[in-house]
Amino acid sequence: MANGILIIDKPAGWTSMDVCAKVRGILREKRVGHGGTLDPMATGVLPVFVGRATRAVEFAENGRKEYDAGLRLGLVTDTQDVTGTVLETRPGAVGRAELEETLAAFRGEIQQIPPMYSAVKIQGKKLYELARKGQEVERKPREVTIYELELLEAESETDYRLRCLCSKGTYIRTLCHDIGQALGCGGALYRLRRTMAAGFTLADAVTLEDLQAQGEALLRPLDSLFARHPALTVRSPGQEKRVRCGNPVTLPGTADGTYRVYGQNGDFLCLSRSKDGTLTSVKNFF
Repeated sequence: MANGILIIDKPAGWTSMDVCAKVRGILREKRVGHGGTLDPMATGVLPVFVGRATRAVEFAENGRKEYDAGLRLGLVTDTQDVTGTVLETRPGAVGRAELEETLAAFRGEIQQIPPMYSAVKIQGKKLYELARKGQEVERKPREVTIYELELLEAESETDYRLRCLCSKGTYIRTLCHDIGQALGCGGALYRLRRTMAAGFTLADAVTLEDLQAQGEALLRPLDSLFARHPALTVRSPGQEKRVRCGNPVTLPGTADGTYRVYGQNGDFLCLSRSKDGTLTSVKNFF
């Protein structure tokens, strides 16, 4: 039975659920989920969780993500990217200095209005379903955090590459749209590549062709998702039994923090938090 994490380099034109369906077929495992949706036009890092590892999806979805994005100035579309219907075109030749100055306002905590072409639900209906019927509804702004926003290079008079490190829930196409609005010329996303998610980068990623050829050999162990946390092995069979029963364990001298907890035979048991020498499970994976 397949269990573990795949870091797929998602191809353009595929939905994240298309990738999950393909993984299901290759590995013959029904339990498959992904850690953070990528739009069909986007490529790059898509963590896919297989088998028992699906219990950890929430930890991947909530982490920081990094993107290499293409911003096209002078273009406004209904989807906020180049796949949509063009609503407006304007002269978009903006100097690098002016763009740099505008980007400063988009760093830190900012408000974003979710795009109509998104899976956000309002009164039980997904926004993109309403958008396809030509409907537009009021959406409340959401707070997201842009940790880093860097102008990499100009690819033409109107096309710029940006690097963005951001929080969960950030729409990069909305960021491009809003930057364009702030400049007064409009903007849209013309390319998107996710370079990091859940702590994994493009260097960790494999293609669907790789998976087809090598199968389960490409699965990473579940505990690799929590590699940034120190490892802790239970000290006795009694402690392990308490951990496996979901009970707190007293470990005097253990520093406060989050730990990867292992059984005496090396099995990854859970992610736990230590506070004042008491270890309490955050999530069990045995």
